[in-house]
Amino acid sequence: MREILFEYELNPTTWVYISSLMTIGIFFKFGRFWSIRNLDLMLLIGFAPGLLMVAPHRAEWVQQFGYGWLFTVSGLMLIRMLLDTLMVRRPLLEPNLSASGLTFTCIAMLVFLTTNVITQSLKESEVTGAVLADHLLQKKELPETAPVAERSTVGYPLFHIFASYSDRPLPKQTPPEQVERALIRRAVTRSVAVLAHLAVVLGLIVIGYRHFENMHTGIAMASLYLLLPYTAQTTPRLDHVLPAALLVWAAEAYRRPAIAGTLIGLAASFIFYPLLLVPLWCGYYWRRGRWRFVIAVGTVLLVMTLSLLLFSKDRETFLSQLRQMYALEEMREIFHSKPATEQVAGFWHFHIAYYRIPVFVAIVVLAGSLAIWPPQKNYATLLSCSGAVMLASQFWHMPGGGTYLNWYLPWTILMIFRPNLEDRIAPSAVVPAEATWLVHLLPALRAKTGSAGSLSPPGGRPSS
Repeated sequence: MREILFEYELNPTTWVYISSLMTIGIFFKFGRFWSIRNLDLMLLIGFAPGLLMVAPHRAEWVQQFGYGWLFTVSGLMLIRMLLDTLMVRRPLLEPNLSASGLTFTCIAMLVFLTTNVITQSLKESEVTGAVLADHLLQKKELPETAPVAERSTVGYPLFHIFASYSDRPLPKQTPPEQVERALIRRAVTRSVAVLAHLAVVLGLIVIGYRHFENMHTGIAMASLYLLLPYTAQTTPRLDHVLPAALLVWAAEAYRRPAIAGTLIGLAASFIFYPLLLVPLWCGYYWRRGRWRFVIAVGTVLLVMTLSLLLFSKDRETFLSQLRQMYALEEMREIFHSKPATEQVAGFWHFHIAYYRIPVFVAIVVLAGSLAIWPPQKNYATLLSCSGAVMLASQFWHMPGGGTYLNWYLPWTILMIFRPNLEDRIAPSAVVPAEATWLVHLLPALRAKTGSAGSLSPPGGRPSS
């Protein structure tokens, strides 16, 4: 960044102070000091100190306190999300900045964050990631020197190897051929990361325009996402932002169960945890669209599971990758061997990892209970409870648990800014099966529905 802006330098701590003050100045409701909006903003800002304390260069006791801080704030935010379904009155609280000012802020922040990603120097993970990806594509065993996090993270193996990232600089003695491969990998991964952030921003704006019926709100949500210190700290992290992009567009496509199911299934194949959203979304679609949603999720998971055969040299390798994809490897290590907590940074590095078993059981019970509670689900329920499930997964996630805010941050922002959505229930909001694109392919369906005039207007309830 110094090559573009003369003497430019902005460390994470300084950015926390600046962005927190800007967030308060733009979004804090000074005329309604005790509003829920203000509490939500304070909770979001409250994550920043913990993220600073868990940085790799910090002392071990500082990191331990930082992960404890993150888990405490996460617990408070989880309670807030679960209680959101009880809040029916949602007055429109517009930002303190005009739509034009927010648009300028959003564009400026996006340019700065993109430039910061592009101009970063090569990292050690650029080389190790390229080497490990070659091993996997050539159906070779991962070397014993591979980072533990790359071999223990739940989800699709190739995705996590491809998305691996560290702040350690590239060693000077790196062979030239490895540097060349690292440059290619950097160009691909960082381009995808920038596009994923852009997808999150556009998704928030589109939801604000189509489903909240307020463009100003959509731009405000996108600006808040870009302003938060967490976004700046993890801009190049593909494993943070790509699942977020898929999930935010699933929220946008909630009226079309097949599309929402496809996006959630793809996110679940990458990082596993969105699979816990299936009971909640099935509960929402129960009266209309449940089979379209379930079939879409199942089809994507089946295709991604079968694709593991392309990277498996034998049956044992395939089963090992399958266990990693569906978190069975993590469970097996906890039950049958001593977890390598001393090599994996995160909350469980400082605590007994066997306690993750009851934590995981509690998360599964929470996710399953959301299929029947609350009994009358609407779009607001999907937003807050989906965020609660993805946040709860942080209490079990092994490497860097508590730091993957982007898996639920867009849901949180949507929950904070949403209007009253109690009328967006499945029977009235979900597009009927006969009104989807299938009607243009199957003459029988076209004859049954009569004409395309029954299609629902974008963002609103189906026409009668």
